[in-house]
Amino acid sequence: MVRDTIAFTETVAGTPVHLVGCSAGAVVALMVALARPDLVDRLVLVSGVYHRDGWYPEAIDPHAEPHPALRRGYEQLSPDGGEHYPIVQKKLARMNYGEPTLTEQELTGVTSRTLVMVADDDEVTLEHAVATYRAIPDAELAVVPGASHGLLHEKPLLCNTILTDFLAADPVPTIAPVRRRNASGG
Repeated sequence: MVRDTIAFTETVAGTPVHLVGCSAGAVVALMVALARPDLVDRLVLVSGVYHRDGWYPEAIDPHAEPHPALRRGYEQLSPDGGEHYPIVQKKLARMNYGEPTLTEQELTGVTSRTLVMVADDDEVTLEHAVATYRAIPDAELAVVPGASHGLLHEKPLLCNTILTDFLAADPVPTIAPVRRRNASGG
């Protein structure tokens, strides 16, 4: 998927893009940003992990039944049809259980302005999201309250506001920066 995303970006966009990924898509977006920083202007990681240990164990249990909403969404959108869903589910379960295995040190290689977005009751631990935010040099953090791993569906107005602001606007000068003090000249 990383190679396909890189090839698509090179071929179709031809210039650096705003890359947004959710869950497994966030892992792909992160890997693209690390492999080809020249292709990513802004990066959004929604409910994604840099290491498989960032998931709550029950969230990636390969024997757990997937949420019915995931199956319904797949059936509605997939050109392969609903009967293909178990195959995709098994691949996702195997991937989430074993990948990714990046380190916080490797995250320092992300050079784009990055938004790390997670729900307060996500399948990704808050500690992992904060570690991601701290490890990426030019990162911002958004924790969506009252939401789960389905935050984009559960709180679409709030999530869209956060995403649109991040993607369309420049960072604002902050009054009392701590983490970004040196970067802002303060």
